Amino acid sequence: MHRRTFLRLYPLFAALLVAVLATAATAPATADEGDGPAIRAVITAQMDAFARDDGPAAFAFASPAIRDGFRTPERFMAMVRSSYAVVYRPQSWSFGETIVAGGEHFQVVRLTAPDGARKVAFYLMERQHDGGWRIGGVILDTLPERET
Repeated sequence: MHRRTFLRLYPLFAALLVAVLATAATAPATADEGDGPAIRAVITAQMDAFARDDGPAAFAFASPAIRDGFRTPERFMAMVRSSYAVVYRPQSWSFGETIVAGGEHFQVVRLTAPDGARKVAFYLMERQHDGGWRIGGVILDTLPERET
């Protein structure tokens, strides 16, 4: 996926996330007990790869569609550095809940950017044929300042 195509599709992905979360028949459910740890392990491994600047390892945790779109770890890492700097080099990060909504699995990750800005990332996770998980996309949003 070329950067231009990715940027054009980003609003559609964000709208899909909002629609899935808003139209779930009931409140979003948490993931099965076994899914959460497995999903968090994939995200942790990719974050560790980013910290080491290990493009091939980070790229390996992306879904097949993401890998097909970017084609090389170098292109993928260039996109992450430019569009997801807080994910690439967070000051700190922690996991929130793992949500299942509309049949999709989302992992919430709270991040603090090097400049102190607080963000939340919604990782769309895709189960693979072998039962493993890969990252299908990430939507970032700004967290409000803490209320006093």
